Amino acid sequence: MNKKKLLGVVALATLFLSLVAPTAQAARTDMVDVSNHNGYMTVGNFTAMRDQYGVKSVVTKISEGTYYHDYTAKNNISTAQQSGLYINGYHFARWSSVAGARAEANYAVAMAKADGLPINAVLVADVEAKQQQQTPKNVNDLAVMEFKRIVEQAGYRYDIYTSQSWKNNVVSVPAGTGWIAQYPYNVTANRHTQHHAWQWASDAVFNGSYGHFDVSQLYDNYYTGGQDKNAVISNSDTHHVDNQSQAKQEQPAQNSIKDEDYAQTGVFTANTKLNVRTAPSTTAQIVAQYEPGESLTYDHVYIKGGYVWARYMSYSGSYHYVAMGVMGGQEYGARRAYSATVQTRSYTVKSGDSLSVIARKLGTTVSHLQSMNGIRNANLIYPGQSLRY
Repeated sequence: MNKKKLLGVVALATLFLSLVAPTAQAARTDMVDVSNHNGYMTVGNFTAMRDQYGVKSVVTKISEGTYYHDYTAKNNISTAQQSGLYINGYHFARWSSVAGARAEANYAVAMAKADGLPINAVLVADVEAKQQQQTPKNVNDLAVMEFKRIVEQAGYRYDIYTSQSWKNNVVSVPAGTGWIAQYPYNVTANRHTQHHAWQWASDAVFNGSYGHFDVSQLYDNYYTGGQDKNAVISNSDTHHVDNQSQAKQEQPAQNSIKDEDYAQTGVFTANTKLNVRTAPSTTAQIVAQYEPGESLTYDHVYIKGGYVWARYMSYSGSYHYVAMGVMGGQEYGARRAYSATVQTRSYTVKSGDSLSVIARKLGTTVSHLQSMNGIRNANLIYPGQSLRY
């Protein structure tokens, strides 16, 4: 869920998932949870997860606190349903009191309904924030009961997500309820079987989808029930993944990746030097480069040639493209949601730079850079100078 490490949970090396022969002792990929970290999920993404990996249920982030509504939720609910998957939602809790939990529950319910989360879906309280860690256990227990009351009153089913180390220490998770996170190196033994689900990895990779995903094994039909579905695969059809045999990185087969594109606004920050091209192709003309740490604001995503491309508007009015990563493989940086309230960023001038080159890199104009930085002569900049944009 939250990409920050859960307290007391052992981090697991990146898992590279692929179709393998069913192995009775291995953990299953019954359920995947998604959020803005994964971008807008398509029908093709979810269908591949269903058909190739046996995913049956999706949990998408709905909200956080009383201030954040995940902008991908509405899309993810729709595309999961179109793919024949059960869809549920989760709310990342920030409360430290019963009153806070009440306010957050009302907010989560309102956002879930606005996004089209179907009645009888599970709406999970994700309890893993520092606010709950600093709150007495008895208060946390009362808070989750208040969240549960409001969620169920709205027609949703309730569950709680937390880590192994927090279970019954920071907050109570009775047997027969709960979704527990624990990421052991060896996933061949079932864990937390007295609960609804066990989240056993936080960095799984699926062919055809960008980035890393949390995956879970289900022990009952709580997350695959309460919704009228005509074509959902059964538990017996689930593929198993043995992470011991997947220790090395594998590039996805190019012919298994379908080219597609979708509108998405976000900010991408490179972690390696990247070429800027005139088209979403490794054979297109190179017109500039992004250095590690530099960011761009993109408005469209292309999946083409096995790569994920970001499109942005350059200062000249032309679209340019940067590869953000390999589908099912290496990522070349990090994506985050675009916020219109965060407008000012900085760029450090390098030897050989000119304002026109910098503007082209940043997807802005020379006149904008001059205005933001009080530059009268566009030819007078120097290495090491910090420019706002």
